[in-house]
Amino acid sequence: MNTLLAVDGSDNAYEAVHALKYLARSEQLTLLHALNVPRPAYPMMLPEVAEEIYKTLEQSMREEGERLLNRVQSLLPMHAGPSTKHLRMGSPAETIVSMAEEQKADLIVMGARGLGPVKERLLGSVSHRILTLAHCATLIVNGPVKSMKQILLPLQGPSDAEAAIRFLQLKPFHDAVEFTLLTVLPSTEPPWPGNAAAAAASTEILEKQAESIESVAERLRAIGYQAHGVAVVGTPSTMILQEATTLRSDLILMGTRGRQGITRFVLGSVSHAVLHKTPCPVLAFH
Repeated sequence: MNTLLAVDGSDNAYEAVHALKYLARSEQLTLLHALNVPRPAYPMMLPEVAEEIYKTLEQSMREEGERLLNRVQSLLPMHAGPSTKHLRMGSPAETIVSMAEEQKADLIVMGARGLGPVKERLLGSVSHRILTLAHCATLIVNGPVKSMKQILLPLQGPSDAEAAIRFLQLKPFHDAVEFTLLTVLPSTEPPWPGNAAAAAASTEILEKQAESIESVAERLRAIGYQAHGVAVVGTPSTMILQEATTLRSDLILMGTRGRQGITRFVLGSVSHAVLHKTPCPVLAFH
């Protein structure tokens, strides 16, 4: 598995470095710091002066970026795998996605918050764009990672299940993990109170969902994972967050719709609630 670790010097970026402890050894680990040097914003300034200020700032940021990459490399887990350091100029999101494609990365690892005068929210613009644009899985680390054993895997339909199995066949985790596969059946009110037929139909649908999710769990067990399925009724985002909290999940592993520009979880209302309120890191796969 090829991994790209994107760092910006924030606290969560260092937590992302620590999270590598729980991931499998990389065949190639790419350390990337994207350097976005601001241009002087004074229209009355002489061009020569503005250029000199820009060059001075760029040099200072390059030197700090090199120190950051050296620091990160020194903190890598022993089993992280061979690493290379890269300092690239450009918009962080586009630079990270471009480097991931160049290095044929299977996974991007990064912190949830960025640096700046106003820190990004839990999933700021950089994380959001990467989740939208990246063609590989992305792990967003939102705080200290103390373990990665209990993993919640919400699934919505066969395409999610197939994508999850494809990703997990890469064996991305360093230690044994246990999956709770979750399918959420939206609650629907019967057309009128006491409608026994509607209640029976809802129960039948839930049972079929439970059978379907258990068949996916069987496939995961066949490739060496511990897994069991759970089917519940409720609002998807609420139930995902509730299960993650109840189970004290170390990670939420979530699938995306595809490359049409809108993802099932990552960009929709479900993901907005999950990603901004999640009690643990989120790993989004395609």
